[in-house]
Amino acid sequence: MKKAVPLFVVVAMSFLATLDSSIVNIALPVMSESLKVSFSAIEWVVAAYVMIICSTLLFFGKLGDSIGKSKVFRSGTVLFITGTLLCGMSRSFIQLVVCRFIQGIGASAYMANNQGIITQLYPHEGRGKALGILAAAVALGTMTGSPLGGFIVSIWNWKYIFYVNVPIGTAVFLLGLKYLPDDGKNKNLPAQHTDIPGFVLQFTGTTLLFAALICAQTKGFSSPYIQASIILSIIVLISFIRYEKKTSHPLLDLSLFTDRIYSLSLLCAFISYICIAAYTLLLPLYFENTLKQTTSFSGLLMMTAPVIIAGLSPFCGTLADRTGPEKITGIGLLVMAAGFFCMSFFSIHLTMFFCAVSLAIMAVGQSLFQPANNSLIMSACPKNKLGIGGSVNSLVRNMGQYTGLVLCTTLLYGFMGRKAGYPVYDYIKGRDDIFIYGMKHDCLILMIVCIAGALLTLYRIRHLHARQVTL
Repeated sequence: MKKAVPLFVVVAMSFLATLDSSIVNIALPVMSESLKVSFSAIEWVVAAYVMIICSTLLFFGKLGDSIGKSKVFRSGTVLFITGTLLCGMSRSFIQLVVCRFIQGIGASAYMANNQGIITQLYPHEGRGKALGILAAAVALGTMTGSPLGGFIVSIWNWKYIFYVNVPIGTAVFLLGLKYLPDDGKNKNLPAQHTDIPGFVLQFTGTTLLFAALICAQTKGFSSPYIQASIILSIIVLISFIRYEKKTSHPLLDLSLFTDRIYSLSLLCAFISYICIAAYTLLLPLYFENTLKQTTSFSGLLMMTAPVIIAGLSPFCGTLADRTGPEKITGIGLLVMAAGFFCMSFFSIHLTMFFCAVSLAIMAVGQSLFQPANNSLIMSACPKNKLGIGGSVNSLVRNMGQYTGLVLCTTLLYGFMGRKAGYPVYDYIKGRDDIFIYGMKHDCLILMIVCIAGALLTLYRIRHLHARQVTL
């Protein structure tokens, strides 16, 4: 009870945060019509949430290390619930986007400290299993959003995709007030220092980059404004890194990255999230447009992966605790590569059984990889830097997912354009073969990316073994 309830609080709020990143996707057409804006404009409802999370995660991770992870977690929960309620009450597009920013700031505050709290609760035994449960919740939230959103919208108004989270979040917050670890008892908290200049630079650079990538989906990367925004964002982010090296109390402690295990584990995590985002985008298009399945059936089929992940991740986390997480992560990435290899055989005529098996293979790979890799990342963090270490991991997850979406669509439309003989930016009705061609090549490239991640894991194992021998 002492650990189970605070673990439940952290896992439940993490589930709600990732759920709200995807639950609006299926409701976008309805929201576009209701708020009387174009579909390209309504995409900002999704973008605003992800953008603000990525722009503020490091700040809240640092703040958690300074004033207490539980304190920041609770404050973020209150802000998330408030923002969620305001989203449902919004009467205009601008109001909704602003409220999504508020909601995202709250989600960022507690997501930046969720892994740090778990690592604090489980300093040694049981950490892998606990992080496995968290990984399962994150995967479930990401993957159940669309089917759940479709179910809610089919019965009620789109506003209820926000309203349903309010009572759940409130109940979890009340539990957190009582059961989350008391920061006041931790005498090892460092003095409070806030790196405001570093935060401004990181926030500006990240926001510019994400906004440019979002706008590029409709305007294209050839636009001089898009190119200028990307160049400016790179300059600002480089300035941020240079500033962090000089300041005495940096927002991002770059010394974390001197640990090669930590850095390589983050890189492997980034690769995995790129692949996860890519296939969760490709498969609904394939099921609904190519195989002509209904939205509800496609959502039901997509539930194959989260159900398997929810069941296997805690077991795989325990397995990582017992056998060591290094080999498990490599095996997980290879299994994911096998899943993409199977998906490269998807055709215009395919049985649902083969689709389900391919999804199951992918889910097994994720179940093996995520808890073991999270354990490696958090184990490499010093105890007084668990907040910033966890927030960097969360930042990598969100950036990996967004990068996966951009990379996947760019490659997909590029290959489709090659097959069609002209530029393509959407599914071509009546030409399923063109989409299959693009999807096949997308999956093969993603398979190679997973194999590259597995090779990085092999290098990581050799480096860890060398360090243990030295010690």
